[in-house]
Order: sequence, then structure tokens, then C-alpha cells
Amino acid sequence: MPVMRYMPVAAAMLLALGCSKPDGAAPDAAAAPTVEVAKPPAVEVVPERMALYGDLHVHTQLSFDAYIFGTRSTPATAYAYAKGEPLQHPSGFTMQLKKPLDFEAVTDHDMYMGIVRAMDDPSTKPGQTELGRKIQAATTPQSRLATFQEVVAFLRGSGGTPPDFVDTSVIRAAWDEVIAAAQNNYEPGKFTTFVGYEFTASGNNRENLHRNVIFRDTPAELPFAVTDSPNPEDLWDWLDAQRAEGHEALAIPHNSNGSDGLMFDLRQADGTPFNAAYAEQRARNEPLVEISQVKGTSETHPLLSPNDEWADFELMQVKIATDQFSKAPGSYVREALRNGLVLAATEGFNPFRFGFVAASDTHVGAGAFSEDNYWSKVGFVDGTAQQRGSVPLAEPDASGNRYATGNSFETWGAAGLAAVWAESNTREAIYDAFRRKETFGTSGPRLKVRLFGGYGLDGIAAGDVTALYARGVPMGGDLLADGDKVPVFHAQAMRDPDSAPLQRLQIVKGWVADGEGHEQVFDVACADGLSVDPATQRCPDNGASVDITSCAFSQDKGAAELSAVWRDPDFDHTQHAFYYVRVLENPTCRWSTWDAVRAGVAPREDLKTTIQERAWSSPIWFAPAKPAVAGA
Repeated sequence: MPVMRYMPVAAAMLLALGCSKPDGAAPDAAAAPTVEVAKPPAVEVVPERMALYGDLHVHTQLSFDAYIFGTRSTPATAYAYAKGEPLQHPSGFTMQLKKPLDFEAVTDHDMYMGIVRAMDDPSTKPGQTELGRKIQAATTPQSRLATFQEVVAFLRGSGGTPPDFVDTSVIRAAWDEVIAAAQNNYEPGKFTTFVGYEFTASGNNRENLHRNVIFRDTPAELPFAVTDSPNPEDLWDWLDAQRAEGHEALAIPHNSNGSDGLMFDLRQADGTPFNAAYAEQRARNEPLVEISQVKGTSETHPLLSPNDEWADFELMQVKIATDQFSKAPGSYVREALRNGLVLAATEGFNPFRFGFVAASDTHVGAGAFSEDNYWSKVGFVDGTAQQRGSVPLAEPDASGNRYATGNSFETWGAAGLAAVWAESNTREAIYDAFRRKETFGTSGPRLKVRLFGGYGLDGIAAGDVTALYARGVPMGGDLLADGDKVPVFHAQAMRDPDSAPLQRLQIVKGWVADGEGHEQVFDVACADGLSVDPATQRCPDNGASVDITSCAFSQDKGAAELSAVWRDPDFDHTQHAFYYVRVLENPTCRWSTWDAVRAGVAPREDLKTTIQERAWSSPIWFAPAKPAVAGA
């Protein structure tokens, strides 16, 4: 059992009443009676660190798109939902978590924050514009989608900006609302809030370059928005300036699968090659990356990882709000990590040193993290099974389509969670975990993963975390060469009791040889007493199954916990490398299958009926010598 200690949230109030008198002194007639003052709540502190789960990507009515989609949740009600309270979906049903979250950041879009809400009020100047009147008149899903496209074009500048549209007092009031909600809902030791927002940058052809900006404690006076500059490098300059003024913050790139190759491009924004200064600045300001969310998973792609049988997990292969294919190279995290190793080996710097988190990107103030309790993302536009394309339309549309078309809703998935290993549920402890990258992402279930690397760890038990911290390097850290010694990795995963058992524990390796990046996936622990085949580095199929007619899954297969003490069989102490853990559950029904089962229809044939939920640890980076690596 871990050692625990407690610390007060704030210093106890000084008691000036009921002071004792010297022996024999007469009582003070004017003295007030002794008053019992309640002590502030204590915060649990776990030196070996606890797993905490949260969402760092939540939109409310302050976001232009969420408001158009019928969302009326506020930052305050979004936090109430995260704490376990019910919240009404724009389509009228109730959303509620099975278990409260530990932390959350409301991250409304920077672009004219709160303005569209003001446009829906005819008494305001924005509400008296032509676009404002269209927003007020858009009441059906079809009209909402049409208005959304107009608003996007308008906000990007193609429609012009009337003088009464840019109302800084509205934006400031919205930002103050975000800050107040975070401050009012922060309960150290129980629930942590972070002030944040989304920097909504895009390329010229809707390539996603969005970042979520998370403040440690004191936020900036106003967000740095794409209206200030759409260049993420300018955002980093602003973050550096804010940090110098005492506003510590970081940015988290999200949904890179829709970036058409730009998120992890190998050039600076102006087309020039990377240099050490660029790498240092990016590593300083973007220590984390969002590996999965409702709009698909950005770990890797079959085109980039052809030897990874699980590389096709929940892929969305188009750019946001388009039907245009997004290029795989430059859009996925594992390839970026490989490219970063090549730069470290050849240039001495690495701008792609990311820890992993996941998130919801909900636009209704409430993440849908479970396949069996899924409401997608964009309000009453995709709030029903028919709207999101998992159940046939009552009648084929004019083009003869049996399922709703014109969007990518059927390719979206139940959202992910950000997780940290932190000493306490406080802003300081969780943010420090962000900075040291002791983070992991899950596809929704509250799986736990741990990874340590080092030398002389052979005799340490998997659960002896104290010894592993003392003698090893945790996820997110750097492991330096020690002569030609082969490091040992301790990998461990624990199931979510409310989800399926674990099937296999894997270590994903990337390395540089002959100036090129390579990768390999190793199964390192198998459920059900099975053993890894040394020839294939794979566990045999454990026989877990799913009944597609009811979504019941095997209860007698799989493990509650998997662990391994592992050495890389192909280790070369002269090569740069990274290692991270991926753990897979037994198969379960995908949300689209759940929709079909509840509707009493057959699952859609062109969609996967089952998925394997998973979690990803942040990497450990191995360097053949003490590196001159930017951001290390």
C-alpha cells in the first residue's frame, strides 16, 4: 500500500479568541467565548504518485461552432458535468458520467469567443447584422450546418468583418467567464480545473493546426488568437512572453490526423529548415500532444506503420469539416517521433519530443467517453443514431443513400482521456506532470499504464514503484547510454473494472539506423497464461469474443493486470531510440454497433463492429551519449 501524507489547502485561520490566562488570573469578562473554526480540507499526497484522469479539450456555448450546434452549456455547467452532475444534451436527453473526472480544462475557441452567442441576441449590435439574423433563424440541423459553413467562412475573413462585429468587451466578458468558472470549481484534492482555450489555427486549405493552451495558475489578460496571428510559431513567442510575466502555460497540438501533413512538417512555417532555436522553443511550449479524441486517433496510420496490425484504430482520414483526404505523412505522432530521432542523430536537436494525452473535443460541454453511452460531438447535428450514420434513414435520401452523408460522423469515436501520474490532485502537481511528460492517454476507459527504464532494474518487482523511481526513469524521461549496457524496461498496465479485461501489453520502439527512422511493435506480456512467440514477437489470440447481437463480451478471457520486465532484443547502444507502452483490451462493441443493437437493425457493413480500447504511455527517449538535444 502506498505511503500517504496530507497537506492543508491553505494556512489555517489565526484564532485570536479563547486565549488562555496565566494560572490564578481572573477571567476576562470581555473575552468572547471560544469558537471552533473548521479546518480547511486536506489534500491527499501520494509520493509514489496516483493516476488521475481528465479532459483538456472541452467546448461550451462560448465557442462559435458549439453555439450554432445548439449547445447552451456554460463553462460552469461543463465543470459540474465533469464532477458527476447531469447535463442536458441539445437534443433533449440527459448526459452523465459513470464516474466523475479528476481534472478538466474548458477550452473554448479563441476566435471571437462569445461573439456568436451575442449574435443570437437581437438587442446587441452583432445580433443586428445579417449573419446574426441568420443565426437567430437557424433552428433545424440542416440550417445549422449551412449557417456553420457561412460562419466559418465569415470568421476566416472571406465575408468581411463589419465594424460592429468585433466587440472586444464581449470577448473580454467571455474570457472572464472562463476564468471565473475555473476558479469557482477548483477543489484541491478533489477536482482540479485549469484555465484554457483553443488556438484555432488552420492552413490555407483547412489543414488542422489547432492547439489547446493550458495555464498553470494565473492566466493571461486575454487569449492570443488566430485573429492576432494564425502562425503557431507566433503563439510560442507569445507563450514565452507570458511566461516571463508570470503566466506559465503550454500548448497541446490536437487532431493532427486532419492536418494534411502540416502538424509535423519538417520545415518552419516560412519554409526554412529547422534549427536548434526552433526545436528549443517548440519543445518548451509543446511538451505534450493529443494522441486520440472524438475525431479519431493520431498515433499512427497503416501507410506509415504497415507492420503494426493495430495501426488502423479509429481513423478519420479527412480534414476537419471537409470530405478532402488528409495526407498521412506529417499527420501522425509515431512518425513525428521517428523523424525527431533522425534530427537528434543528424542535427543534434529534436523538436518532436512529445508526451501523450487524449481528450474529448466535445462541443456540448460533456465528453462521451464510453462506446455504450455515446452522443458524438456537435449537438443536435449528430445527436441521434440516424444523424451520425450508424442506423439507416427512415427512407433513402434523394441520391439513394441509406445512411446520412455529407460528414464524417460515422468515422468519429468515443472520446479519449488525459491521464497523469501526480502526487496530488492539485494544479501544481498535475501541471508538473504535464511538464515532465509523466502522462498517458486512453481511448476512453480508465486504464492505467506505467513505464520505467534503466540499468540494474532486473530484481525489482513490478509493483515496487518506490524502487523504480529511485533507480529508473519514468515515462517522459531521458535514458542515457551507460557504456554498452542494455537497459531494462518495466511495463505495467491495469484494467478499468468498468471495461473489458486486458489482452496484451506492448512496447513500441522507434530507432535511427543509417540516417533513417525505423519502428517495431513488441508484445511483451500476454493474458490467459499465453506466451509471446519469439519469432513474431506476438501473443497468440486469446479467443476473446463479442456477441454482436447483444454486445456481450467474454468475461472468462483476459487479465486484470499485465506486466513485463523487458530487454530490447535488438538493442544497439549507439542508436537513438524511443520506447512507449501500448496496452490493448479484449474486443468490445464499437459505438455504431451499440446504436444498431438498440435500434434493432444490423450493424452497418462498412464500419467495424468491434474495437480494442487502449492506452498509450508517453515515451522514454534513449540517447547514445549525453545529448545536445533541444528541450531535453
